[in-house]
Amino acid sequence: MSLRIVVCVKYVPDATGDRGFTDELTTDRESVDGLLSELDEYAVEQALQIAESADDAEITVLTMGPEDANDALRKALSMGADKAVHVDDDDLRGTDVFGTSLVLARAIEKVGYDLVVCGMASTDGVMGVLPALLAERLGVPQVTLLSEVSVADGTVTGRRDNDAASEELGASLPAVVSVTDQSGEARYPSFKGIMAAKKKPVETLDLEDLDIEAEQVGLAGAWTAVEDATERPARTKGEIVTDEGEGAKQLASFLAERRFI
Repeated sequence: MSLRIVVCVKYVPDATGDRGFTDELTTDRESVDGLLSELDEYAVEQALQIAESADDAEITVLTMGPEDANDALRKALSMGADKAVHVDDDDLRGTDVFGTSLVLARAIEKVGYDLVVCGMASTDGVMGVLPALLAERLGVPQVTLLSEVSVADGTVTGRRDNDAASEELGASLPAVVSVTDQSGEARYPSFKGIMAAKKKPVETLDLEDLDIEAEQVGLAGAWTAVEDATERPARTKGEIVTDEGEGAKQLASFLAERRFI
């Protein structure tokens, strides 16, 4: 039986652009270019490696977002994923991570899965809680923040590294995993892969397809909200310290005044 892998990816504002908020204090996605979240590229890469080591596997990339989010799906397809699912509905605008987890979980159940692979966090929200929320909604184990991951004999295993130690973890399938940016460099799409991606199927779903009411998502259904935001001040000219024997003391004093030490 084919190993069904679903990779959750996100279309995010380019971090090098001038990002801001709308009047509703949601992320302004129209004033800056978007792209596939870099941290999700690692998830796609690990899914591809798992599929390559399996006898039979199929990779579906899944995203939730506006029409432009198709660009993120096409990037993942050009890397080697087999098909894509795009949840697109006007009522999703302003959805927080809790609503997002509901939408993605319903879509994952509809698609069918054995393994769900996520990045460690999105590069815009940087919350890192979506994999855990997905696992809870799906009622399956989670094995998160892995720098190595593999699947064999109905079990997913991996290594989680931290400052003090490394842990070997595992769970029976079906399961949700997330991988870090230390899991291995993501491959670049080849020209052949880019051309092939244009012919791969992309299914579009809306809230009705997932049996979700509009009130459960969007700004109205959000459990969290940004109450205030202040524009970052313009960068000021730095202070130059001329070292005439007292440079180290001046530097230490500068850092201490700003509570860096």
